[in-house]
Amino acid sequence: MMKTGVTALNTIKRFSYVLSVSLLFTSSAYAQEKSTGKQPVLVDAIVAVVNTDVITFKELDDRIRLVEQRLKRQNTQMPPRDVLQRQLLERMIVTRAQMQMAKESGIRVDDIMLDRAVSRIAEQNQLSLQTFRDQLERDGLSFARFREEIREEITLQRLREREVDNKLQISESEVDNFLAASAGKSDAGQQELSIAQILVRVPENASPQQIADRRKRAESAVAQLKSGADFAKTAASFSDAADALSGGDLGWRSTSRLPQLFVDAVEKLADGDIAPLVRSANGFHVLKLNGRRTASVMKGGSGTMVQQTRARHILIKVNQIVSSTEARRKLIELRERLDNKAAKFEELARLYSNDGSASKGGELGWIYPGDTVPEFERAMNALRPGETSQPIESPFGFHLIEVLERKTEEVSRERQRQMARQALREQKLEEAYEDWLRQLRDRAYVEYRLDEFNPRQP
Repeated sequence: MMKTGVTALNTIKRFSYVLSVSLLFTSSAYAQEKSTGKQPVLVDAIVAVVNTDVITFKELDDRIRLVEQRLKRQNTQMPPRDVLQRQLLERMIVTRAQMQMAKESGIRVDDIMLDRAVSRIAEQNQLSLQTFRDQLERDGLSFARFREEIREEITLQRLREREVDNKLQISESEVDNFLAASAGKSDAGQQELSIAQILVRVPENASPQQIADRRKRAESAVAQLKSGADFAKTAASFSDAADALSGGDLGWRSTSRLPQLFVDAVEKLADGDIAPLVRSANGFHVLKLNGRRTASVMKGGSGTMVQQTRARHILIKVNQIVSSTEARRKLIELRERLDNKAAKFEELARLYSNDGSASKGGELGWIYPGDTVPEFERAMNALRPGETSQPIESPFGFHLIEVLERKTEEVSRERQRQMARQALREQKLEEAYEDWLRQLRDRAYVEYRLDEFNPRQP
């Protein structure tokens, strides 16, 4: 009884709030009509209600303009505006529900962290902060609005880490099964696939009619692609996945780090082909195989042989005191001292590195593939033993990397289990995230109002 009473009270509060906001949007127009006798001009309106919050037409239109600019920069064909409008509204609804959950969970991104992130973006574009700001405003994007977009992205990433990434568990039996399946493969190399996807999400506990409608939508996307439609444009029009506006590209991944459903679906495809429709717990997937390649993994007598690298580094972290520009400049200076034989790497690491390895002269020991972040690993793999990198940026800051030596040997059983667990996490993580988003969306109270008015197009 108590639960019913609370639910009813929340419903009353929700509709009282929505009504008050609606009145705010109509009162000025009504006053104008009463005083002048003219028909009011619609300045703004509510296009969706999400729990106790609203999305306005102006917010939606601003987002459309931003995405159109992004798609043009990416040379992606533009979907029809009404299609883009509805796709973006649905994404805004899901985002709004996530932001509400983040607020309730106490997740906050303060201005100091935000300033640091924005400065890093400017420097990655090789621009000063003021030049970057001027460029944004020339492109018609408010700098204040851009800052809030970045704050939102960081907030959503933190929410995902808390609600999905940190809760994903891999059982010992799953690791056992993975290793048993891998032992039966005799390939001299590990296959990697480049796949793009369109996800048409199916609600939890969907009715047969809803499932049929979702399937029909996915089949329509397949038909357009087979008629020659651009995949990125079709993804922007149809996909409910978070990567829809980036063309649905999943990048290069080993088959062990992709859902088995995807691997099986594209197994017999030629590059550029579209797979038959794939059904998962989250909905219908339209998959395109962009390409395949073989990574250098060798089989030993009783296990997998991998290349290990012994390396050391100097890390300069970026913070309120040290900017990205200053960190890079400092490492260039240190590298010049190394080139001129004016100092030894281990001495400079002890003096200047912000990493815990500084006391060991920057020594990281033997590194397996996957032990470090991708940016660090790519730079390290490009070096010959005895060679030092240029300053390399990673999420931790800027690095100078020196490769000391390399070797190839069989992976220990413990290490194999660790690698298998990581591969299984990567297999399951995106599916778990999409499943969490679907559940969050299904639990939210959503009221569409996009069809209730015909706003004057700008």
